[in-house]
Amino acid sequence: MPGLMKKHSTGDFADVCFRVPAAQANSVREAVEKILELTGLEYSISADNDKLVSWEEAFPEYSAGDTLKGARLMEGITQAELADKIGLKRHHISEMENDKRSISKDIAKRLAKALNTGYAVFL
Repeated sequence: MPGLMKKHSTGDFADVCFRVPAAQANSVREAVEKILELTGLEYSISADNDKLVSWEEAFPEYSAGDTLKGARLMEGITQAELADKIGLKRHHISEMENDKRSISKDIAKRLAKALNTGYAVFL
């Protein structure tokens, strides 16, 4: 599945998200609606389409470290176990979870493989 799409959310459908300048958000939404209508594809737009906001605006306190910790806990592994899996020291995992160390693309890919998720969630 292309990187711009999320995992399937409801069986035969996938959620697609575009990040565009706020000033052009409504124009992009209208263009996408027209394309979908021309193709005859079934679609829906969130009920909150009057106010389009970025993920960062909607959840300003949320960080890549939160994602990392959540994914690790969902897998039921410790920081030490994760560190061993991806070849890092445990304190590096702790620093990333506490947003004291950034997550590079290479590390994000290693984390994603170990935690069974896409790497973009850590960037």
